[in-house]
Amino acid sequence: MIDLYYWPTPNGHKVPIMLEECGLEYEVHPINMLKGDQFDEAYLKINPNNKIPAIVDRDGPGGQPYTAFESGAILLYLADKTKKFIPSDPAGRYDTIQWLFFQMANVGPMFGQCGHFLQYAPERIQYGIDRYQGETKRLYRVMDKRLGEVEYLAGDYSIADMATYPWVKINHFHEIEIDEYPNVKRWREAVGARPSVVAGCAVLEDIMKLGDPDDEAFENLFKNQNVDRR
Repeated sequence: MIDLYYWPTPNGHKVPIMLEECGLEYEVHPINMLKGDQFDEAYLKINPNNKIPAIVDRDGPGGQPYTAFESGAILLYLADKTKKFIPSDPAGRYDTIQWLFFQMANVGPMFGQCGHFLQYAPERIQYGIDRYQGETKRLYRVMDKRLGEVEYLAGDYSIADMATYPWVKINHFHEIEIDEYPNVKRWREAVGARPSVVAGCAVLEDIMKLGDPDDEAFENLFKNQNVDRR
């Protein structure tokens, strides 16, 4: 059994997708980021970075409970645990890790900032919009070229696709026209049609709602990121 500490964000969706794909039993523990649950002392013992997702594998290495945070690390851990969705040959394994890191270091941060400046910033800052939307479009071009050569990011369907799909799924947040990237569109439709992806993305999905920039949810999700809660 896996304890999943989770909230329905693009980073959060990655882990239930993988758990569903692997057929692993898991129990969801909602970490309501709109109410500040990520700052609770009990949760900080699981994830000191006050983010989601995190897991506790009750049957970890040596049969002992094992805690993991950072979505990419969790995907790698589960892939190694189950021997699924990452190749066993070294070249294929590192191809997968490269595209996983591409998501972690590029797609997540850039897409996230693009969405923030376009949808959530309390004032319109054109420099921020141009900077991050431009970089988001560049990353779409990188993916579109790659996906014109292979079916999935690392060749075969893998944790790299699971990590990247939730961010491309919400292209409307970035005000990106997906039809301009036909290979990405083909890939998104293929990944999004997988039953385990549908099930993973559906976990608590209907409760992630933000209101005005002055409300409590916005405050907890964005404005308190630099607060020392010790």
